[in-house]
Amino acid sequence: MLAVEDPATGQRITAVPDCGPAEVDKAVRAAAEAWPAWHASDRHAALASCAVVVEEAASVLAPVLSEEQGKPLHEAEAEFAGAASRFRYFAGLRPGPQADGDGPVAAITSWNFPVQSAVAKLAPAFAAGNTVVLKPSPRTPLTTLHLGRMLAQVLPPGVLTVLTGQDPLGERLLAHPGIRKVDFTGSADTGKRMAAASAPEWRRLTLELGGNDPAIVLPGTDPAAIAERLFWSAFANCGQIGVAVERVYAVGSVHDGVVEALAAVAERVVVGGGRTPGTQLGPVNNRPRYDLVIGLTDEARADGARIVTGGPLGGPGYFFAPAILAEAHDGMRVVTEEQFGPVLPVVRCSTVDEAVGLANATAPGVCGSVWGADEEYAAEVAARLGSGTVRVNEHLAMSVDGPFAGSRWSASRAGLRG
Repeated sequence: MLAVEDPATGQRITAVPDCGPAEVDKAVRAAAEAWPAWHASDRHAALASCAVVVEEAASVLAPVLSEEQGKPLHEAEAEFAGAASRFRYFAGLRPGPQADGDGPVAAITSWNFPVQSAVAKLAPAFAAGNTVVLKPSPRTPLTTLHLGRMLAQVLPPGVLTVLTGQDPLGERLLAHPGIRKVDFTGSADTGKRMAAASAPEWRRLTLELGGNDPAIVLPGTDPAAIAERLFWSAFANCGQIGVAVERVYAVGSVHDGVVEALAAVAERVVVGGGRTPGTQLGPVNNRPRYDLVIGLTDEARADGARIVTGGPLGGPGYFFAPAILAEAHDGMRVVTEEQFGPVLPVVRCSTVDEAVGLANATAPGVCGSVWGADEEYAAEVAARLGSGTVRVNEHLAMSVDGPFAGSRWSASRAGLRG
């Protein structure tokens, strides 16, 4: 069995099945047998039913999601609402023949948004006519397992199977000859292994990998006017978002004001257990990530960065007050690597050209943003960023029908077709 941990206490909640080769083979065979009838059916009613299931499940499962992932309850509820909207959106689509799937899909999801990540894979796969074997992260399997059982009640047998377990479950699923396509969300290193393992079978692969999103604050910007939006673009879900702002490049004299304004927001934030009323920021999800964030912050301080506010809070659980780092520079790992946690370095730049160059200097390239009073000029600067998606005066503004794609190491490959 696989233990599930509460990051607010560091204690075991329960355990779920730790599936092995036999369970993988059974699930893929069931998906393959269910595919012909599912592919030939009118699937839109089934997707609409899935949306209802997700909506109704929120009252029961949002607290479970909050407990195993750590996010505040209101964010867990919002995750279910967004997932239901995604099912409803795809229920209304009429894909053309080029989007039809031709077999079982292996969907492997991340621990930061277990429900959203799962439904982002299930909804388009179902709409295209694929059946799915879904493997959630071993750090957050519980909510997905419960939701999968609920969804299975409105889907034909074999269309959806949820397999829980630790590594190498994902690799076993990827290697199964009955899988026609793999849809993976996770780190760049794991994505590289997935790509290498899929090459011998020429299996289609869609990857949503890590990011290290830059935000550029232009001269003349009023820090107070953008601080709240910029802060939550970095720290929502405790900074554990692949498309969050992870480094700020403040140009010229605006640097000190940006640091002060962000620190002022950080010091007002209520950090606590996800199910505690009033909590705005929950714990880091797991011990390895918590230790990494502490290590990156300590390393940056030793290299000259100034921790204006924030840091580990001690006690049971993985609580870390949102940290703002001033006088960070590009040689620090906290700047050049994805922290995926509640710490934000602010880098002082002399010119806009310098900021753009530094923003484009890292391998990941999911999203980027430019912040400034002159939106026309900000848009011109934004056009120079090498990220897959770039915005002006906002960052976390994704929608179910909006385009989303990364570049470089964050790039997504392949399409819906299995």
